[in-house]
Amino acid sequence: MRAIFHPAAEDIQLPTVLYALSDPIRLDIVRRLAASGEEACGHIDIPIPSSTLSHHYKVLRESGITRTRLEGTQRFISLREDDLNRRFPGLLQAVLAALGEREGTAAANFPAADSGVASGKS
Repeated sequence: MRAIFHPAAEDIQLPTVLYALSDPIRLDIVRRLAASGEEACGHIDIPIPSSTLSHHYKVLRESGITRTRLEGTQRFISLREDDLNRRFPGLLQAVLAALGEREGTAAANFPAADSGVASGKS
């Protein structure tokens, strides 16, 4: 098995992080991870093809937003909150706060929050 790439904390770049956070599905993954702390890849229930979900996990990991930990055949994902807060103080909290504010009106404007809307897209 090949090694999983994670950028060093000092190599995390703001444009890359902002790009990763620009997708509604990736924002939903970040929101879920913030609530749970750590999740096994297969336990995050987002109704999209697994290859598409793997792509989103890779973008989040390679941008420095998440860390993937291997345990046996499982992959566990968590937010790199400490690294992100050191590089960009308050960014993650601001994003999560904005997501929380949108919860009530998310179905119309934020497809990942409404699984019925996201399920038809790949």
